[in-house]
Amino acid sequence: MDKYCPHSERQVYRLKLTKSYNEKILTTLDFHAVLHKCAGHAATSLGKELVEKLHPSGHFTEVKKRLQATDEAVNVDRLKGGAPFGGIRDIRTAIHRARIGGMLNPAELLDVALTSQGGRRLQKFLEDLNGDYAIPLLLELTESFTDHKPMEDRIKQCIDENASVVDSASLELARIRHELRTSESRARERLEQMVRTPSIQKMLQENLVTIRNDRYVIPVKQEYRSHFGGMIHDQSASGATLFIEPEGVVQLNNRVRELKLKEETEVEKILHALSALVSEVADPLLINVETLAELDFIFAKAGLAREMKATLPLLNDRGFIKLKRGRHPLIPADQVVPLDVELGNKYSTIIVTGPNTGGKTVSLKTVGLLSLMAMSGLFVPAEEGSQLCVFDAIYADIGDEQSIEQNLSTFSSHMTNIIRILREMTPKSLVLLDEVGAGTDPAEGSALAISILEYIHKMGCRMIATTHYSELKAYAFDRQGVINASMEFDVQTLRPTYRLLVGVPGRSNAFAIAERLGLAKSIIDHARGQVGEEDQRVESMIATLEENRLLAESERHSAEQLRREVESMRQQLESERQRFEEQRAKLLEKAEHDALQAVAKARREAEEVIAELRRIKREEGSAVKDHKLSELKKKMNNAVPELRSKSGMKSQKKADRVEPGDEVLVTNLGQKGHVVDIVNEQEVTVQLGILKMKVNRTDLELVKQASAQKKPPQQSTTSLKRTRDDNVKMELDLRGANVEEAMIEVDRFLDESYLANFGHVYIIHGKGTGVLRTGIQEYLRKHKHVKSYRMGNYNEGGAGVTVAELK
Repeated sequence: MDKYCPHSERQVYRLKLTKSYNEKILTTLDFHAVLHKCAGHAATSLGKELVEKLHPSGHFTEVKKRLQATDEAVNVDRLKGGAPFGGIRDIRTAIHRARIGGMLNPAELLDVALTSQGGRRLQKFLEDLNGDYAIPLLLELTESFTDHKPMEDRIKQCIDENASVVDSASLELARIRHELRTSESRARERLEQMVRTPSIQKMLQENLVTIRNDRYVIPVKQEYRSHFGGMIHDQSASGATLFIEPEGVVQLNNRVRELKLKEETEVEKILHALSALVSEVADPLLINVETLAELDFIFAKAGLAREMKATLPLLNDRGFIKLKRGRHPLIPADQVVPLDVELGNKYSTIIVTGPNTGGKTVSLKTVGLLSLMAMSGLFVPAEEGSQLCVFDAIYADIGDEQSIEQNLSTFSSHMTNIIRILREMTPKSLVLLDEVGAGTDPAEGSALAISILEYIHKMGCRMIATTHYSELKAYAFDRQGVINASMEFDVQTLRPTYRLLVGVPGRSNAFAIAERLGLAKSIIDHARGQVGEEDQRVESMIATLEENRLLAESERHSAEQLRREVESMRQQLESERQRFEEQRAKLLEKAEHDALQAVAKARREAEEVIAELRRIKREEGSAVKDHKLSELKKKMNNAVPELRSKSGMKSQKKADRVEPGDEVLVTNLGQKGHVVDIVNEQEVTVQLGILKMKVNRTDLELVKQASAQKKPPQQSTTSLKRTRDDNVKMELDLRGANVEEAMIEVDRFLDESYLANFGHVYIIHGKGTGVLRTGIQEYLRKHKHVKSYRMGNYNEGGAGVTVAELK
């Protein structure tokens, strides 16, 4: 499939299960458990449904498209924290019912409007993001979106956010509900007059008006039943209270009932009209829903990648697998042992030997499961640069398949499964065999295992097989394209490390384990004598290989550590160099700007002097007074721009040492002040007008030192403690405050916002009587930090909020 679109993708998901990926293989490799984790990241039931139907694909181009779409969603998730899927519902059933002329209820209509609106919002989100990051496949999906805003607006005009039909849905409904409320009010008033009558109150169980069967009634004591006419609509469980509709309100209640029936009829008429609008756009709406499901499904895969810290695998169709620290996705991250394995380049078959509980089966499943994930368009939990192949099928015979119902032994069950694999596999298949040849006589089992492995190897399949048989070590050693592997075992602790060692056959470690557990040395020596000399040489050779491997691995770790340290230093130096270049560029730009301003100023003043000289010459001729020439010469000299020091720094000294009373410039605020107190080696307290602030020494420049006798200026001040970590909010809530309290809070709030360089702030005063709003706006009109102010927009709070633009 050359085009990635909702229809082509869904066709892949809805394929019937083939023999290559039947449920047995997916269950054996725990693929459904991964899908369950992925479904947890879907925002809608639509996306969950697609996740649950996901199956691997054996088409290389299709898998690349799937992974590319997931990669785009991963980048969106990383840059924006995900995509907006709020308000989107599964409205397919409602659309189908509307299409055949059915009436949708208010909740269903509201879901249709919100889902359509959610689609437009998601489309705009992706289009806006496309300017910052290329997401061609995601945008291609949104091309099928159609806009149904008129339908949305009409539904929202008639139905509120609580899924209730509003009065303004039609003029007739507004009229009916107005008359209904009037009639209900009259009925209640009539009954409340009766309840307030002293002679009637003693006959009532409670002095209240209630409703039974949609009619207004009063609770009357049983013994006073005969004092009231009308109808009994209900009674209490004990029978002591009767809920009676007196004769005087029967007609009023009848009118209320009549109006309610008219209301129901008018509401149904409105709902039918809205359902007809949905029916008119049913087909485009269904396409929108399917596209939203597709997008939610893709972003669910991105969420799974984030959870597993997974990466995008490199794909190939030549049978090559290279996993770098691959992890089984269902084993907790703090327990899983990463797997490094390469298959399909120098060798196409790996024979893993060694004792049980060493992790052979987990390694086998990890390779198979990560391959299935990649072929399904999922990122895999492995390091960057891992490569996986798109196989036409993956076959696995793992675990004890013994079937009591079929009366098959373990060996027979394995053989049945292997025969099916041998019949269906192709040279482009991956075959995973666990404990091949087990369950029968060791001599016959090992011979049969070698024959099976040889047949599969000649076929050209990629294969990983585990076994207990030592005879397979010699087979892998002698056969080209086949390599031994084993699971590492720590003899000192008698525990497996669960690390796969490719190129090293497994050792039984039986003698070493028995010796560590305390078995008599004479018994162990006797046992060694029973083992053939050739077998002992093989075990000795394997031990030597393992020692050499451990030494080489230790040296590799040291080299890797050294490389990381050098790389870290290089990155640090590069970062420092870039920062230096940025600072240098900023200083040069500022110096150039200051120089241009100084030259412009000097040019203006020089032109003024020349103009003055010409005027004097014109008016006084040659009789120019000396004092006038001296004044003009002084003015010309003052026009020369002040030069900076060679270092390019300002003439002011950095405030490395300051004392109370020194005049300083706070560079990050551009304000001058006086040092009041020394807080510590890094910070001092500076008086800025009426404010006191803690300022870092690095942000100060010494302007003028105070004399020894001179004291820092003392004045009535307000202390404002500010640090770099202060979080100044952009809104001030004054609801409930009086005008005097509000003015104090507004003044403080405006000062903090001005220092925080906010462009505008929001002052929440509520609607109320308007006194607080008027007082605040009058104060803002005169405030020195306020450029202008206005009432809040509809989405900002309306008349309950004033927005102030700061200078």
